[in-house]
Amino acid sequence: MPHSSKTVNGRGEIRLKPRLAAAARYVRKGSVCADVGTDHCYLPIYLIKSGIASRVIATDINKGPLQKAKESIDFCGVDDRIVLRLADGLYGIENDKPDDILICGMGGELIRDIIDACEYTKQTGVNLILQPMTRPNVLRKYLAEHGYNIIDETLVEDDKIYEVIFCSYDGVKRSYTDIEYELGSVNISKREGPFVKFLYRHLEVAKCRLEGKRSAELNVDDDIKFINSIKSLIEENDVIE
Repeated sequence: MPHSSKTVNGRGEIRLKPRLAAAARYVRKGSVCADVGTDHCYLPIYLIKSGIASRVIATDINKGPLQKAKESIDFCGVDDRIVLRLADGLYGIENDKPDDILICGMGGELIRDIIDACEYTKQTGVNLILQPMTRPNVLRKYLAEHGYNIIDETLVEDDKIYEVIFCSYDGVKRSYTDIEYELGSVNISKREGPFVKFLYRHLEVAKCRLEGKRSAELNVDDDIKFINSIKSLIEENDVIE
């Protein structure tokens, strides 16, 4: 296994990409973690080598990524604290009793389905650290309507802008506006990091969607409302600055 990349150096030290580093910052010191869809296992290795997590259960639905993960943890010398498991989502995770559950690098709909299939995510004291690559609005809507409290959110710029959602179950059902589902109510409140760039990206996407629907002679009232909401946020940020 080659380790000449910037991710793993010759001493088996991990340098995480900004998007994964942002997720790692939510993991509690000394916790037992689960990393769903671990791929090369870089995030679990980092959590162990940095002294953040005490143990990590790294899962994947396919054998190929798990073999790559095994090579990574053997090379880095952390095979005694990372357990590899072939599993569909969080199936069987209640036996390991993780404190923090990381689900990164998947679509929002898939993350939603993984959480929905696992009652363990509703346990007291269990935190979810989620990084949807697409459809964050779908994920946030599910979380809000099913009693998961979005405690914090982070925007981080890597090759593009990524979102990290930190939440836990408290049983309280919530409702947000369409713009809050799309951008994140906490992101809107914090206005930190690449927030303005984040707004402009969503504005351009929304404009393209609007033109496409107009060409198809579809109703665009909601799209116009959404675009105006983003423009208002941009204007508010200019005033604050």
